[in-house]
Amino acid sequence: MAGTHAQAASRDYISIVGSSTVYPFATVVAERFGRSTEFSVPKIESTGSGGGLKLFCEGLGENTPDITNASRAIKSSEIELCASNGVDEIIEVKIGYDGIAFANAKDAEHLEISRAQLFMALAKDLPDASGELKPNPYNKWSDIDPSLPDYEIEVLGPPPTSGTRDAFVELVMEEGCAEVPAVAALEDQDEDVFEAVCKSMREDGRFIEAGENDNLIVQKLVASPEAFGIFGFGFLEENSDKVQPAHIGGVIPTFETIGDGSYPVSRSLFFYVKKAHVDVIPGMAEYLAEFTSQDAIGEFGYLTDRGLIPLDQREWTKVRNAVVNLEPNL
Repeated sequence: MAGTHAQAASRDYISIVGSSTVYPFATVVAERFGRSTEFSVPKIESTGSGGGLKLFCEGLGENTPDITNASRAIKSSEIELCASNGVDEIIEVKIGYDGIAFANAKDAEHLEISRAQLFMALAKDLPDASGELKPNPYNKWSDIDPSLPDYEIEVLGPPPTSGTRDAFVELVMEEGCAEVPAVAALEDQDEDVFEAVCKSMREDGRFIEAGENDNLIVQKLVASPEAFGIFGFGFLEENSDKVQPAHIGGVIPTFETIGDGSYPVSRSLFFYVKKAHVDVIPGMAEYLAEFTSQDAIGEFGYLTDRGLIPLDQREWTKVRNAVVNLEPNL
């Protein structure tokens, strides 16, 4: 460990990777931290939740990140990977909540849609009339239901390394597939096939992986008014002059509907910390204190202005105590 400490100490800034959704929140905290302390501004890279956790779990020392942001909880396989590489004291920090928006250009037709209809539009394979799985036959939204727009299906979304993609699959695709009777029937026949159908996204050009840059998705939606995009509520708020969210299950994503749980596509946001780096990298403890302060993530904190839905007081107290006491909690 002494060698690890000596290596890490040669780096005088905090290294952060991970979620594109948490990235803007972390960036605001880092900039304020850099202005208000004597420490260097942390270096933050948007790698996606999965990509960030992979880097984070590579080991300890100067060449590995200190913190990784995530728009989903760490998986048990990732905890095992970390442990196998000596990263065995991890502090999970829940910072608040976010909703995933399904949005299009502000001046385009507004969409009201169900999770079942979204699944039918984006699933790689669907059962035909005889129950046999075939490539998704739908080319237009109106092919699924005449009440939907007569647009070609074109959806820009995150890649598999993204926590937003993971959450969209879990909260929309898996929930929606269970609401389609022909697909739900597959569960009784073959649970593995059913699960694969529910989780697989189209690869025929109707669903387009747009990388980890949510701003790029917004730009493409403005340029292509019949296209739709998938990204976090924070980006929706930042670009409310350019894009509009769809109603999903009759509910539109807002600060209130995400906070009270009525918007069906909501998730928790996190970052993960290597305890072994806290006393080695200059400013780590101070950055953690800033990010988890009431001023930042409290009910009226500055990150709520950027679209973060805050924790309730009980949850915040638990998070704050874990950070102050540097308690590994996984």
